[in-house]
Amino acid sequence: MSPKSAKGLFSYPDIVVICGEPQYYDEHRHVVINPGVIIEALSDSTEAFDRGAKFLRYRNWNPSLTDYILVWQSDAIVEHYVRQPDGGWSIYVYESIEDSVLIKSINCTFRLVEVYDRVALPAELEDETGDEQ
Repeated sequence: MSPKSAKGLFSYPDIVVICGEPQYYDEHRHVVINPGVIIEALSDSTEAFDRGAKFLRYRNWNPSLTDYILVWQSDAIVEHYVRQPDGGWSIYVYESIEDSVLIKSINCTFRLVEVYDRVALPAELEDETGDEQ
């Protein structure tokens, strides 16, 4: 693929985990082509793109990608997509602040309570004011 035809096809993740040496698209070393895990923080302005075209690009152009994780900003919710041996994807959704997410491919576990530390979630705001936000 020539640089001209690749225009607009690159997406940059919020967090990327690479196992081993990074491999790059070209000599400029701006685009990693061997991500293992990608994590995106969803916002109102990026959610549709992160779920749709961006994830499609990652799936199609990165055979090394094993895990795609979406972290909601508005609630304590994490969606974890895991590539299956047949190339399909399974989704695991964590909706409790007490949940832990296991990323088997990199032997890593994180707790939602740590991810959302110091984040005022809607339920907490409601509890503090007694009103719905």
